[in-house]
Amino acid sequence: MKHYQASRGWRNNNPLNIRRGEDWTGLCSKQTDSEFCQFMTMSMGYRAAVKILKSYARIFAQRGQTWSIDNVIRRWAPPSENQTDAYLSRVLQLMGREGETDHRMAPLWTKPGVQQAALMLCAMTCVETGCPPSAVPVGSVNTGFVLAGLSDPHLPTNWW
Repeated sequence: MKHYQASRGWRNNNPLNIRRGEDWTGLCSKQTDSEFCQFMTMSMGYRAAVKILKSYARIFAQRGQTWSIDNVIRRWAPPSENQTDAYLSRVLQLMGREGETDHRMAPLWTKPGVQQAALMLCAMTCVETGCPPSAVPVGSVNTGFVLAGLSDPHLPTNWW
């Protein structure tokens, strides 16, 4: 078994480490992890992550903020729990946007926003589980978007 497959997010089919509290579609009937959700499939874990990102978009719009990589990461991985700047740097690096400070604040929902959001989730998976980019289950990411009511981002297997 590869080291990342032993990670909590991988074992729980919850690659973004979503905390318990919401009654998500696709949860396992028995939740044995006291802190994090356990999903039946990776696709259902990604569906929940996409739903959270959609809620962030609404919250940011209500506050007059941009739904951007920077704002999403700062909310998802707050400094009280994470090394947020390092998390953000790694996500930007994996997305091929390292050093693009003007782009990290660009809105994610602009064309091709769904694909950019999917790329961000792939990069976040690497940060959260420690997996290499080649291990991200891209098919599950694509399916998660569809299950969440969005279009298929059609990410290629070699997304990085």
